[in-house]
This record gives sequence, C-alpha cells and structure tokens, in this order.
Amino acid sequence: MQGPLLMLAALGLFALLDANSKLLSGAYPVAQVVLIRHVTMLALLLAARLLRPGLGGALGTAHPMLHLLRAAAMLGSALGFFLALREIPLAEGYLVYFTAPFMTLGLAALLLGEPVPRAVWGWSLLGFAGVLVAMAPGLRAGGSAGAYAFALLGTVSYAVVLTINRRLRAEAGVARLILWSALPGGLVLLPFAASGWVPPPSADWMALAANGLLAGTSTICLALAFRFATAARLAPLEFSALLWAVMLDVAIWGVWPAAETLGGAAIVVLACAMSQRAQGREG
Repeated sequence: MQGPLLMLAALGLFALLDANSKLLSGAYPVAQVVLIRHVTMLALLLAARLLRPGLGGALGTAHPMLHLLRAAAMLGSALGFFLALREIPLAEGYLVYFTAPFMTLGLAALLLGEPVPRAVWGWSLLGFAGVLVAMAPGLRAGGSAGAYAFALLGTVSYAVVLTINRRLRAEAGVARLILWSALPGGLVLLPFAASGWVPPPSADWMALAANGLLAGTSTICLALAFRFATAARLAPLEFSALLWAVMLDVAIWGVWPAAETLGGAAIVVLACAMSQRAQGREG
C-alpha cells in the first residue's frame, strides 16, 4: 500500500497547491507565481542539505535528458493549470485533469512496456466517460473553451511527468528530482517574471512561498509513489482528487457542483474502485 498511500498524499497536496495558486492568480502573473514556487523549492533543498549534508541523495543523474524533459512537462503542467483555474472552478479544471489516468496508462504501455489488464482499460474508459458527463454544464455554458484548453495542456504535461517518474524509479533519492525540475524551470521563467513583476506585500509573500513548499512535498510523494507501484495501479487513484476539488470549491469560493458534475463524479469513483480491484486481482 505504500505506492497508493503516497499517491493519495500527493493528490491532496496538489489540490491545496492549486487552490492557493487560484487565490493568487487574480493579483500576480503566472510567471511570477511559478518562479517563486521554483525558487522556494530550491531554497528549501539547499537549506536542508546545509543542515544535513547529502540529505535526499545525489544531485547528479545518469539521465539528464529525461530530467530536463520532466522539468519541461512540470512547467507545462503548472502553467496550464494556473491559467485554467483563473477562469473556472477547481472541480471543472480537475474534470479535464481526470483524463490523465487514461493518458498515463497509454504512455506506460507504449513507452515503458508495462502490462495493463483489459479490465483496467475498460474501467478507465468508463471513468473517461464520467468526466465527459461531468463537463457537460461547463461546455453548454460556453465561454470557457480557452480555460479548458489550458487545462488540457496541463493534463497532457502531467501525464508525461507521471510516465517519466516511472521510468526514473531506479534512481534513488529525491534531491535530484527537486533540483532538476526547479532549476531549469526557474531559469526559463526568470526573464518573463522580471518583465511583469508585481511587488507583493508580506502576507502574499507567505502565500507565494507556500506554493513552493506544497509543490516540493507533493513532487516527492508523487515520485516515491511510482517507485513502489506501477502506473496501472496508481493512475486510477487520480480520480480521488475530485473530492478535494469539490471540498475546496465549496469551502473557499462557495461554488457547489452541478447535478451533472455529481453524476459524472459517481461514475468516475465507481470506475476508480473497480479498476483498482481489477489491478489487484492481476497482481
């Protein structure tokens, strides 16, 4: 159960990260928010290693190109979801994000050669259908096409991150995961953030820095999860993030999901549970 438990922890932390980013999105440009997130991750890593040298393992890697590709995918995921969640509720953005398990299963089978039981494919397709049902109110209302496109960009990028995490599972330690994702991403964002910098007050500095802490811990949990379990076993757990999204939408913004959203969510939860059951039988 180590892999699934770590995956659930990562999903909860990512939901808090997205909610915090949504709160900040009205006042600050995306490049600034994500840059501070990356800088905070790097600062925490360096501080931890100063206090305890070697903490988190080696910083070098035998797969630099894979790490750079992972950094690019993480950047695409962060930018995509930030821009999407400025316009739509968390739950609606997460409904697009729920296509990630389907994409991850395909990428794991195609690129990693991981076997995926037929029953898991079937239940994942049912989960995808549930996502379409839940998205119906937003699609009918119109005006959110751009936000949904950004959410799709974030989802595709996130599926790539999950697949690369699985490919890199043999590399021990988590320090390189933080370094190789935060440093390249920060360097890319720096000129864009500098050109549109908005000076934040002290309270907002704390919220911006919290993004880095949440991003770092969720990244570590996510990477460790894929060292203990296959993509086919972990991917259906992505659907549990809907519960976090709905709770945060209601608690912070007072936004309740539509009936179609709840119906689609019920389909997704059923597909998630049955897919896990089918994967357990095969294992």
